[in-house]
Amino acid sequence: MSKAIVHLLRHGQVDNPDGVLYERLPGYHLSDIGRQMAQRLAEHTAGFDLVHLRVSPLERARETLAPIAEQHQLEPVIDERVIEAGNSLAGRVFTGKLTQLLQPAVLRRLYNPLRPSWGEAYKHIVPRMRAAIADAAAAAEGHEALIVSHQLPIWMARLDAEGRPLVHDPRKRQCSLASLTSFTVIDGRVARVDYAEPAIDLVPAKNKNPKKFVAGA
Repeated sequence: MSKAIVHLLRHGQVDNPDGVLYERLPGYHLSDIGRQMAQRLAEHTAGFDLVHLRVSPLERARETLAPIAEQHQLEPVIDERVIEAGNSLAGRVFTGKLTQLLQPAVLRRLYNPLRPSWGEAYKHIVPRMRAAIADAAAAAEGHEALIVSHQLPIWMARLDAEGRPLVHDPRKRQCSLASLTSFTVIDGRVARVDYAEPAIDLVPAKNKNPKKFVAGA
């Protein structure tokens, strides 16, 4: 029997004072709080049996992983498969005003929230995340691996592992900043999903989720 634990870590808080929908745009780094989150995560994972690290190529993900990689003296694999979901609205600023959503350039992208029509389809995110998790599990057989990714890809991986529908309310995702969604992989199948928020006290109130959840999948 082969067994490994693969932790999916969402990056820390980003320095984004203008509220830009940055998605895959380059140049967005961790804020001061985000760097504190990264250090907290390094402390939290110090006792983990990590032998393999993977990370999204985006700066905020690599900066979140850096203290963990240093702690465990591991060289991360940059993996394009765990990058943020594509979004055609990237670069825009949304402040919550309805008039912004009603602009023709925006409205024509919102015709199908079930796909979603404004970005990378949910069904396309799942296989790339599934493959990355499988590779990480294989590389860490008998031990643990950690992947730093982004909220939507991590949530898609969890819904897929738990056999739940991919269509969901984005406001109800359980994947806070600097949270860990951990998959126990046995013989290539996700047998258990755990969720924890080791830096919850650093997360702004509007971005907090329930503290802990455990479910079989």
